[in-house]
Amino acid sequence: MINKFTSSIAEALEGVPDEGTLLLGGFGAVGQANLLIEGLLETGVRNLTVVANNAGYGNVGLARLLKEGRVRKLICSYPRIAGSTVFEELYSAGKIELELNPQGTLAERLRAAGAGVPAFYTPTGVGTKLAENKEVREFDGQAYVLEKALHGDVALVEAWEADRWGNLTYRKAGRNFNPVCATAAKLTIAQTQHVKELGELDPEGIVTPGIFVNRIVHLPYGDPQE
Repeated sequence: MINKFTSSIAEALEGVPDEGTLLLGGFGAVGQANLLIEGLLETGVRNLTVVANNAGYGNVGLARLLKEGRVRKLICSYPRIAGSTVFEELYSAGKIELELNPQGTLAERLRAAGAGVPAFYTPTGVGTKLAENKEVREFDGQAYVLEKALHGDVALVEAWEADRWGNLTYRKAGRNFNPVCATAAKLTIAQTQHVKELGELDPEGIVTPGIFVNRIVHLPYGDPQE
């Protein structure tokens, strides 16, 4: 019987490697698997390359991982959102590397990894520092820069509902980067707010099919206010 649920955060995170590439769903404070991210601190994992839309906020989740010195490099779009003081301090002190990607390029690099596409051309970034040392080609009079797919060793995603096969749904804006991260990693671990029996999820509402999910942990924290 296929049952991808684990009994604890520790079991869900077993085997996350040092020096690996970690993909994090979420957009700002929405849809990030903070309980799983903070659980990484207990594993002792370090020297991570983290791929996320931003650099975390406050002192929770990704920001706490940064503060504890577990991240070597950050690949993101918006490192200076409100509340991202931890990253700013580390970067100013030369204690962390940063690779900037335009948000659409970041999303497409992750999607390409999940789809088996090794690279793609985009006009975004042409003529800027973001295109330095990258191949640029012209198609129909327009310049495009070559961007490579972005694969992860592990993805941590937050789902709204999950069944034991690993099928996932997301709640409203919580969908954001979670689906593309889930498809782009060798090992995808999901924390879910609600558990559903097989057949209870509307097939049309399943955004991430279970084939992309390896482990799930049920971590209810209370339904958000409408």
